[in-house]
Amino acid sequence: MRLILASTSPRRHELLTLLGLPFEVVAPPFVEQIRPHLSAEEQAVEFAAGKAKSCLSSHPDALILGSDTLIHLGAEVLGKPVDLADAEVMLRRLAGHKHRIVTAVALAGPDPDRCDVRLAEVLVTMKSLNEAALAGYLRTGESLGKAGAYSIQGGGAAFIERIEGDFTAAVGLPLRLVVEMLQQCGLSCPVDIEQLYAGRPYPNWDRFRV
Repeated sequence: MRLILASTSPRRHELLTLLGLPFEVVAPPFVEQIRPHLSAEEQAVEFAAGKAKSCLSSHPDALILGSDTLIHLGAEVLGKPVDLADAEVMLRRLAGHKHRIVTAVALAGPDPDRCDVRLAEVLVTMKSLNEAALAGYLRTGESLGKAGAYSIQGGGAAFIERIEGDFTAAVGLPLRLVVEMLQQCGLSCPVDIEQLYAGRPYPNWDRFRV
């Protein structure tokens, strides 16, 4: 059975590659639109399912994997910054506080009525703000396109005190959860998932041991 990753995220492509499964990548036609009345969990589920389902009509014979990651700070949901000024505001608000990363994974098809969606959450504690480090990070442009305006697998890791939960969920694709969902659809992973997690073969993964 064909497996399709409905995503434009290089991080999700890199993570899924670690499982050793053949897959194709398709840019989903789904358009994300934050709805303020939804919780981070509800919004992430809607986005992940929307991405997967939006590819069903063009790939009716495939299993389609969609995922979405949002950040929950207090009662507010943080998505991707619209520009560097917005990124700076987000990073200043996150500094010195705890927030939750919510990642939803959706698996749709080949039955058009089937869409399994599950959630993984990670608790992140951020360091106090360092003005020079913040300015330097913003200059890299890495904040753009990242939920919460930082990349845990990149330079944004320097702002993090600790994480509690699955590192791959924080990056954007919880691999243990993906393997479980694929297996329930009859698609076995050739890689031993426990050995993969023990080896931590991804940037900064070994830095955050729970």
